[in-house]
Amino acid sequence: MRTVTFLPSYRKIDIERGKTILDAAQNAGLNMNVVCGGQGKCGKCIVYIQSGKTEFDRQKYLRFFTEEELAKGACLACQTTVQGDLQVFIPESSLIQEQKILIEHRDQKIDLRPSVRKFYVELQPPTLADPSPDLTRLLWGIQKNGGPAAEKIYVPLEVMREIPAILRHSDWKVTGTVGLVPGGYRLIDLQENDTAKRVYGAAVDLGSTTIVAYLWDLVEGKVVGVASNYNRQISCGEDILARVNYARKNGLVKLQSLAIESVNTALTTASDNAGIDREDIYEVVVAGNTVMTHMLLGIDPAYIIAEPYVPVVQRALSVAASRIGIACNRNCGLFAFPAVSDFIGGDIIADILACGMAGQEGVSLLIDIGTNFEVVLGNREWMFSCAGAAGPALEGGEVLFGMRANPGAIEKIVIDPETLIPSYSTINNLKPRGITGSGLIDLLAELFAACIIDRNGRIDTGIGNPRIRIGAHFPEYVVAWAKDTDINKDVVITENDIKNLIMSKASVHAACVTLMKEADVTRHDITAIYFAGAFGNYINKKNATIIGLIPEINPDQIRNIGNGAVTGANIALINRRERKTLDEIANRMAYIELNAEPSFMDEYTMSSFLPHTDLTLFPMVQKMLDACRIKRV
Repeated sequence: MRTVTFLPSYRKIDIERGKTILDAAQNAGLNMNVVCGGQGKCGKCIVYIQSGKTEFDRQKYLRFFTEEELAKGACLACQTTVQGDLQVFIPESSLIQEQKILIEHRDQKIDLRPSVRKFYVELQPPTLADPSPDLTRLLWGIQKNGGPAAEKIYVPLEVMREIPAILRHSDWKVTGTVGLVPGGYRLIDLQENDTAKRVYGAAVDLGSTTIVAYLWDLVEGKVVGVASNYNRQISCGEDILARVNYARKNGLVKLQSLAIESVNTALTTASDNAGIDREDIYEVVVAGNTVMTHMLLGIDPAYIIAEPYVPVVQRALSVAASRIGIACNRNCGLFAFPAVSDFIGGDIIADILACGMAGQEGVSLLIDIGTNFEVVLGNREWMFSCAGAAGPALEGGEVLFGMRANPGAIEKIVIDPETLIPSYSTINNLKPRGITGSGLIDLLAELFAACIIDRNGRIDTGIGNPRIRIGAHFPEYVVAWAKDTDINKDVVITENDIKNLIMSKASVHAACVTLMKEADVTRHDITAIYFAGAFGNYINKKNATIIGLIPEINPDQIRNIGNGAVTGANIALINRRERKTLDEIANRMAYIELNAEPSFMDEYTMSSFLPHTDLTLFPMVQKMLDACRIKRV
């Protein structure tokens, strides 16, 4: 074993010789910034060796470093192996930092029909003339006060044991909490006196990177608290595949524990902000992808990533929250959204519920983009879906100065077509440190519209402008000069970055077209395109069309639905009737495996241009290119 000491925290960890510094950091609980999942493609996990022996192929990864950084012992944590005891300095930029987390949800009117209600009753104590049992007396009281029929209410043993003492201690004035559960009604709590106005529920977006929780007053039908934080599973791997592999190495218990801890942190923060007791939270509704839902429930996800890619369960699930450690009322229920396949999970079903496409006559296209993407095409009668790897470029990976939505990240860019000078905005209005995914989409579209790059993504180095130059490895365009940044480096986009972005956008567009051909529809048949998730919420819809990320339709028909996963969870929480549609939506949806679809690679190849090889599919972009040519002449 070798000892690795991480500076400046002086955190120490023992690890086997030959393991990577990233392995050591993750074992030490340090959340390294590895957008590419530790494949050495993003260059975001730079660390500095202060002392000790390591192995690292600097020549192979030279493009990620300046001469000054190399002189200080810079290397990539994911590609550097530990050979002896080490001291390693981790700069702040290589750790996951505060991120702009999307918590907004679609604001819409939803009928209040929660599955949990409280009933305050004032009962007559038993007498020799009326010796009815305590339970019978209580349940009849609930029925008389508008509750379900007494014989339809199941009472668990742990609640039944408390009934006699609570009834007598409260002078027969109590509040019963009744929940609608699979199979009927359940008395889930009994409290002294009138607590009927204290009924809360939580809707949770269980993301692989972030957790978002909405806390609802289920009596008034209003949001009383919102909280978000990182999913602490990141310490076991940034991407889903890495976490499943971690689970296969006897790590499932830890992964579940970290997921529960992350959810509980969000619920605690939301409860504290609202000034309520978590004991008054009686239901939690969770929307997450297939793997995340399995891990939350402690179900082995190993077979999801192995051919033939089979989940253990796909239908909606209702379980006791206490059985997995959710910190709410001891009899709180947990409802998990159903899934369709290995990569079309409950979060996508929640997106569909949020945008309403499953009830519409017109054909809609739903797109949710992260490191992976999910696409759904359909209406109230039919649906097709698919999923694939977008590549990390659209999230800032495999792009030299790409980054997450952290403070200082450029999120919007416009380039003056005459001077070629960019103007941009950054998160928290700080000096730029890099560029977010939405900023990269803007930049790619602006470079294209200004004729700085051609349809292949090549930079025109013949343009006489100081921002266009031959870099150390590739031609590049300077977005921000070093003196104007927070990192004392020129923030640039290289021709190689542009190539990676085009490859990523081509995957998404090809998936859309593959589904459209499967359903025998054209872009003219699509009445709406919905973007879901953080990436989609901040994306410029016109620029997404210009680069060919999506089929070209009327921009007014392209909508950002915000955090569709938490919106869908909110709907299912406060209106129990909506839950009845979820399994039906999942069962109605046909899943297309892109790897097994022969036409997908053809569509991918044709989409690997700006915006596409066939410009007739993008008439708006064709007009823009014609104007660009006239300007050049």
